Amino acid sequence: MMWTVKAVGLGVVALSLSLELFAWLRRRLKPGRTLHEVLFFPSEMACVQHIFVPSDSCLCPLPHGVETSFSRLLCRILSAKSSLDVCIFCFSNMDLCRVLLALQIKGVTIRVLTDKDYAAIPGSQIGVLREAGICVRCDGTPVYMHHKFVVVDGRLLITGSLNWTLSAVQSNMENVLITDEPELVRPFIAEFSRLWALNDPARKHHAVDQKPAHVVSRTRD
Repeated sequence: MMWTVKAVGLGVVALSLSLELFAWLRRRLKPGRTLHEVLFFPSEMACVQHIFVPSDSCLCPLPHGVETSFSRLLCRILSAKSSLDVCIFCFSNMDLCRVLLALQIKGVTIRVLTDKDYAAIPGSQIGVLREAGICVRCDGTPVYMHHKFVVVDGRLLITGSLNWTLSAVQSNMENVLITDEPELVRPFIAEFSRLWALNDPARKHHAVDQKPAHVVSRTRD
C-alpha cells in the first residue's frame, strides 16, 4: 500500500514536471508575433529633432515629445541595421533624406530607385543623396515609376500611397502599411531587384555599344 502511494506521488510529480517542460518548450519554440502597423496621414506637425539627436534641446516652436505618424515612420526606417532599399516615385522631404544620410553614416547599405522625370523637380533630394555617395538609379522606362515602398534589412516592408514629399506628409490623405509578414515582403524584394537590374547604367551603356552603326551612303552629283 505504501509503495502504491509513493508510486502515485512520483507519477504526479513527473507529470507536473513534464507539463512545465512542455510549457517552457512551447514558449521558446513559438514564432514571434508578426508586425502589422498602419499609419495615416496627414501627420500632426511636431518636432522630430529628438529622433536624430536624443540629447539635443531643440528650441523650435513646434510641439516636442509628441509621437505622430511621421515620427513613427522615421523610426521604422531608422531601425535598419544592414540594408535599406527605397523605391519611391518622388523624393523631396528633407527629414526623410536626413534619415537616409544618418543610416549611411552607420554603414547601412542603401539603394534608391526613383522616377527619372521626378528626380529633377525643384526641391528633389536625389542630388543630395548622390553627393553623399548613396547609390541612386532612375527608372528610364516610358511609363511613370509610381511605386512607393521600402524594404528594411530584407525583412520589413513599408508601403502605401505616401510619396516622400512635404505636402504628402503634412497635407494629403495618405496611408502607410508596415509589416514583416514574409509572404508580403518577398514579392517586393523581387520587384526591387528586377527594377534595380533593369535600370543598371552599365546595362544601358552595353546596349548602346552593341547597337549597329547607322551608315548613310552618299552619291556624288
